[in-house]
Amino acid sequence: MSDPEIGALRAKILSRPRSDDLQQRRRDADARGLAYGLPGDVRVEKVSANGVAAEWTSTPGAARDAAILYAHGGGYLFGSLDSHRHLVAELGRAANAVALALDYRLAPEHPFPAPVEDAVAAYRFLLAQGFKPERIAIAGDSAGGGLVVAAMVAIREAGLAQPGCGWCLSPWIDMEALGHSMESRAAADPMVQKAAIIEIAKLYLGGADPRAPLAAPLYADLAGIAPLLIQVGAAETLLDDAIRLAQRAGAADVRVDLQVWPEMVHVWPLFHPELAAGKRALDEAGAWIRKALGT
Repeated sequence: MSDPEIGALRAKILSRPRSDDLQQRRRDADARGLAYGLPGDVRVEKVSANGVAAEWTSTPGAARDAAILYAHGGGYLFGSLDSHRHLVAELGRAANAVALALDYRLAPEHPFPAPVEDAVAAYRFLLAQGFKPERIAIAGDSAGGGLVVAAMVAIREAGLAQPGCGWCLSPWIDMEALGHSMESRAAADPMVQKAAIIEIAKLYLGGADPRAPLAAPLYADLAGIAPLLIQVGAAETLLDDAIRLAQRAGAADVRVDLQVWPEMVHVWPLFHPELAAGKRALDEAGAWIRKALGT
């Protein structure tokens, strides 16, 4: 049975004006996130995480010794604390943990590997604050979902202990957009198209190899990284990115749970205030993180 809410949301997304000006797109993304507001019981606190702008969000009763390190989506070009605050706060509630959301540096002003460096710096910040690795989850959506995996690989290469787990929502892991779903889901996806992905990738890479493992985790050695929960919508052009990530991680003996949600569009939990399936996905992710971290 078709979900009427996703149909309405799809129409809403398609009706939005989409500017070619990057600064306007950044403002638009922030305004849409801020329009959702926050429940009155959410506490927000700005912080510098080893020089990376960030903020804590927490809800009453959250375990103070368990943290989610969150990397927002937006193609590494836009997205911010403002665009994703409502999502991060609700994920923290569902996982019974405090959340540290990153305002990592964006391209093209700060191309690859700046976001990866910022994520590792923030992870070191959490460790310095006394959080045990096994009580940290790294989470993110879209580009942030790819950054989750890149950060885990960089953490391993830095000789640091892995976090307890990772949550990848609609992850983008292929800078060349080679997945079959880029074509097969093009008509169904109101948000992400191949030509735009390739252009965004060029701006992010800044001349770097599109198959550099920390830019495109599809090509990374994933051995030894933490268990992953991957959630993706069946209507996404990035569906094959999620499937290929699960295959690569599983082949490297990483525990992976892959969920493909029927009818859902890119990063559908971002719309959870108006999409019940988005809230259900967040609740399932939170329950998975609670089990992994012991919260």
